[in-house]
Amino acid sequence: MRDASDTVETPVTALAKSRLPWRKSVRVRLLSIALLPMLVVMPLFLGLVAANWSSRFDRLLIAKVNGELTIAHQFLSALRELSSERVAALGASAAFAKMQADGDSTQMAAFLETERVRLGFDFLYHVDPNGTVLSAPPDSMPSEHMKWPVVRAAINGQGTTEVDIFQADDLTALSPTLADMARIKLVPTKAALPTTRTFEPRGMVVHTATPVKGGQGVLVAGTLLNRNLKFIDTINDLVYPAASLTEGSRGTATLFLEDVRISTNVRLFENVRALGTRVSVEVRSSVLDQGHVWLDRAFVVNDWYISAYEPIIDSFGARVGMLYVGFLDSPFRAAKARTLWMIAAGFVVLIALSVPIFLRVARGIFHPLEDMVATIGKVEQGDLGARSRSIGNDDEIAQVSGHLDLLLDRVQQRDREQRNWARELNDRVDERTRELREANQRLEATTKQLVVSEKLAAVGEITAGIAHEINNPIAVIQGNLDVIREELGAGADAMKVEFGLIYEQVHLINILVNKLLQFARPEEYAGVIDQHVPNEVVNDCIPLVQHLLNKVQITLELDLRADRLVAMNRTELQQVLINLLVNAIHAMPDGGRLLLRSVNHDHEGVEGVEVEVTDTGSGMTAQVIDNIFDPFFTTKQSEGTGLGLSISQKLVSRSGGHIRVKSKPGSGTSFNIWVPCTE
Repeated sequence: MRDASDTVETPVTALAKSRLPWRKSVRVRLLSIALLPMLVVMPLFLGLVAANWSSRFDRLLIAKVNGELTIAHQFLSALRELSSERVAALGASAAFAKMQADGDSTQMAAFLETERVRLGFDFLYHVDPNGTVLSAPPDSMPSEHMKWPVVRAAINGQGTTEVDIFQADDLTALSPTLADMARIKLVPTKAALPTTRTFEPRGMVVHTATPVKGGQGVLVAGTLLNRNLKFIDTINDLVYPAASLTEGSRGTATLFLEDVRISTNVRLFENVRALGTRVSVEVRSSVLDQGHVWLDRAFVVNDWYISAYEPIIDSFGARVGMLYVGFLDSPFRAAKARTLWMIAAGFVVLIALSVPIFLRVARGIFHPLEDMVATIGKVEQGDLGARSRSIGNDDEIAQVSGHLDLLLDRVQQRDREQRNWARELNDRVDERTRELREANQRLEATTKQLVVSEKLAAVGEITAGIAHEINNPIAVIQGNLDVIREELGAGADAMKVEFGLIYEQVHLINILVNKLLQFARPEEYAGVIDQHVPNEVVNDCIPLVQHLLNKVQITLELDLRADRLVAMNRTELQQVLINLLVNAIHAMPDGGRLLLRSVNHDHEGVEGVEVEVTDTGSGMTAQVIDNIFDPFFTTKQSEGTGLGLSISQKLVSRSGGHIRVKSKPGSGTSFNIWVPCTE
C-alpha cells in the first residue's frame, strides 16, 4: 500500500493552495473579451472613419469653391462678350452711320458721349484705319492707343475684348476723373509681400475694339474695374445666393491688379471694404508667379477662407491680376468639430450604457466558475461534502456545475467504499502473504526466462551495432572504387566486369546490412502511412533548402492550390521533394526562377494531387532523361551518388503514384509528381 505521505499533489490541489496569476484568470479573460471590442477596436474604427470623413469634408469644400470660381470666371467672360457685342452693334448702327455721313466732329463727339453713358462704358472713341483719333468725348485725348493689341487687331478687321492694365498717364489722357477713380491707397496687410509703394495708380480695364461697318475706322471702348463695386457684388450674388453657406459663414469675391485688391466685398471693418489690401506671399507666388490655380485655405486680410484664385491674362499674354472667390472657413470647421464631438459623445454614451450590460453578462459566467474553483479547493482540503450548487440558471455553466456536484457525490461515495475496502484489505493481508510466498517461487522461474530474453535483446543490439559498423567501411570501399574509376578514366573500361562484380557484392552487403537492421530494429522500417495535404509538406521543405537558395539569385514562386489528402508517408514525400528541390537549385548556379505548384488532378479516373517542381536551369538532353531514374546515374560527378531520383521514384511508386519529367537543354526542367488520394 502507498503511504499517505507519498500522495502526489495534483494540479487541482496546487490551484486550491495558490491563486493563479491575474493574466490567466478567467475573470480577466472574460472581461477582455467583453470590453476589448468596445474600448479598443471600436475607438480605432471610429477614429479611422472620422479621419476619412474629415478628409472628404475638406475635399468637398475645395470642390465647392472650385465650382464657385468657375461661375465667377464665366461672369467675367460674359462681361467681355457683352462689351464686344455692344461696341460692334454701335459700329453697325444706322445712327452711327448717319453721324459719319454728316461729317460733323462736334456732333459725333456728343453722340459718342451719349452712347458711352447709355452703354455703361468709361470711355469711347473713334479712330481711323491709320490710328488717328477721329472723334472722342470732350476733354478726352487718347494717347498711344496703337500700342494695344486689341486696337491693332480691330484695325486689321478682327474685333476683340481683353483685360488690359492702363498706366496713370493713359487714364488721365482718357479722363482725369477716370485716373482719380483708379488710384487706390495701399493698406499694410498681414502675410503680404513687403513693398515701399503707398498707392496703386494703374487701372484694370475691360478693353474692347471693333471695326466699324464699311471699313470707316475702329470704335474703342473700355470699362474700368477699379472700385467697380457693382461688378464684384454681382459676382458675389451669383456665386453665393442666400442660404448657400452654413450659418455664420460669408462669401466673398475680389478682383486683384497684380496682388492689390482693386474691387472687393471683403471687409476691413463692418462697412469698410478692403480696397488696397494685398494678397499673401504664398498665393501671389503660386498664382501670379507660377500661373497656377489656387484651391485651398488662404489667409484673406484678417481671417482664414476656403479660397480659389485664378490668374488674369492681359492682351499681351502677361499675368496682370487675379480673380478670387471664397468663403469664411471657421464656421465650417466649427460645424465639423461639432459633428466629431457629437460622434465621440454618442460613442461615450454607448459605452456607458453597454459596458455595464457586458459586465453583468460576464459576471454571470465567471462567478459560477469561481464558485466551482472554490468548491474544488474545499474538497482538496478534506471537505468532501462541499458543493457549488449553482441554481437559478439553465445554461452550459450551470450544467457543468451540476455535473461537478454529481462527480463530487460519486467521489464521496467511492471514498466511503474505499474505506470499507481498506478494512477488508487488512483482513486479507495474511492470506495474501501466503500467496505471495508461492508467487515468489514462480517468480524465480520467470526470472530465469527473463534472463534468456535479455540475452536475446542484447544479441539484437549487437546485431544492429555490427550492421551500422559494416555500413561505414562499405561506404569507404564504394567511395574509393569511384575514385579508382575516375583515376583510371578510359582505362577502367578494361576492368568493367571486375568493377561490376565488386559493386554487385557491395550492393549485396548493403542488402544484408539493411535486413539485419530490419531484424534488429523493425520499428524503424515500419511503413507508416498518414493522411495529409501536400501543401504542408511543400512549406516544410522550403526552410530545409533555404540556405541553398540564399547562395544564388533564385526567385521562389509558390502556387499551392491542392486541398486533397494523399495517402503517402509524410517523411517519404518530404524526402522526394527535397531531392527534387536540391537538384533544381544545382541546375541554376547563376540564378533563375523556381516554381512549386500543386493542384488537384485526376489520373485515369483516380483522384489525386499533382506537385510540380520547375526550374529555369540548364535542362537535360533526351539521353539524360532516359537514364535519370537509373540507380547510380548522376550528372554531378563527385557531388552526387546517383540514388536520389531512383529512390524518389520507388517511394512514389510504392504509394501508387508516378513521376514525370519534361526538359530541354537551355530551357529548364519540370518534374511532376502524382500521388493518389486517400480513400
